[in-house]
Amino acid sequence: MDQFKTLKNHVYDFIAEQIFLGKINPGERILENQICESLSVSRTPVREALIELSCFGVIDNIPRKGFVVRSLTLEDLAERYTTIGVLEGEAAAIACPKLDDRDLADMKFYLESMNLAITQGNYNMYHKQQEIFHQIFIQKCGNKVLIETLENLKKPLLKRDFNEGLHPDIKDILLETNKEHNEIYDLFVKRDSKGVSEYLKDVHWRAHQAQFEIL
Repeated sequence: MDQFKTLKNHVYDFIAEQIFLGKINPGERILENQICESLSVSRTPVREALIELSCFGVIDNIPRKGFVVRSLTLEDLAERYTTIGVLEGEAAAIACPKLDDRDLADMKFYLESMNLAITQGNYNMYHKQQEIFHQIFIQKCGNKVLIETLENLKKPLLKRDFNEGLHPDIKDILLETNKEHNEIYDLFVKRDSKGVSEYLKDVHWRAHQAQFEIL
């Protein structure tokens, strides 16, 4: 059973990564046989992984067509942003008193790395760095259900290559977003649990930001 669970999770991560990298696009059918061949696995863990991905809104199970990558509307994204904001705010409030000097130093490092990536136009690197920045305090909250739920809510977001089809104002947009990351960091330094929770919910993950996911 443990081996099966590990295999299913491996398949789940593989499919999610293919979607994230834009190798399987919105509206495109997921070919189960190809995944089985690519990973040298049976159909059972592939089917289980697909069902789980559909539960989290990453893909849809369409009768007589199979599993298809979901095309999220602006309304879908706004609802997802609002939910992420509430849950990530809760994770931040729990983590705030637990963060040690090393955690804060790591967050500061990734802040500087994100700023450098933006100025150099390396937007894929920026995305990776900001993910790590958020994961520092999310993982520190220690609530496994909360951590897993946030991970799955974020999976459908930002699936495209950041260096393709860029919005003309992407640099300014990301510089502004990184100012928010700095504010989040400052609130953690001040040990302001309530402040950082409200900032994540009301500012950083506000529904208005969802529009940039479909530019």
